[in-house]
Amino acid sequence: MRILIIEHDHLSPPGHVAERFVDRGYDVIEHLVVPGDRYYSPDVTTEFPDPLAFDAIVPMGSPWGAWEDERIGTWLHPEMDLLRTADAAGIPVLGICFGGQLLARTHGGSVSRAPVPEIGWTSIMTDEPGIVSAGPWFSFHYDRWTLPPGADEIARTTRASQAFILRKNLAVQFHPEITYSGLQGWMTQDGRDLVNKDGQDPDIMLEQTRVEEPAARERAHALVDAFLDNVAR
Repeated sequence: MRILIIEHDHLSPPGHVAERFVDRGYDVIEHLVVPGDRYYSPDVTTEFPDPLAFDAIVPMGSPWGAWEDERIGTWLHPEMDLLRTADAAGIPVLGICFGGQLLARTHGGSVSRAPVPEIGWTSIMTDEPGIVSAGPWFSFHYDRWTLPPGADEIARTTRASQAFILRKNLAVQFHPEITYSGLQGWMTQDGRDLVNKDGQDPDIMLEQTRVEEPAARERAHALVDAFLDNVAR
């Protein structure tokens, strides 16, 4: 079995999520969209792999918004085409943060700037704890989606929808993949400044992530298991 993990930037490794897919017998193929030297000009040309060559697809997060057509338009719509093709073929998709937002937009919902961001470890309200637990989950987003037609929202906070299921697609707004080292990478780019602007201490957030990592790994593994055992089937 093969899984395609779409990494939109060079600082977003799939962490706990990829780890669990490997445990479940998947060969992980990673596709990087925007290399490090184009971080501030992400309108690159990329050739996405054929989605029909995979048994599951995971579009990851992104420092750019799923509504920023002018800024990243060169690959935004081709990726949406990939997700449509996967959906039509019944290929399961687990969309994470930007990837979840892109699922919403691809299938008839919308994505826009949220009134306030969600940054840090956050507990959510869930209708399906066997699929998406209450967390806490790590969030780092400024946008939010509206649900596509036919989607079943299964989790939320007071600020944004957090998860929905549509056929074999599972979208989550948070970052189950995050690790301490992964968050360190975000902090080396713009993350530290963004956390400061949100009124939080980046070093405290990093330490909390280090302490939380063993439990976060278990939650992420359970999420992948639920995706494969419930949504994908």
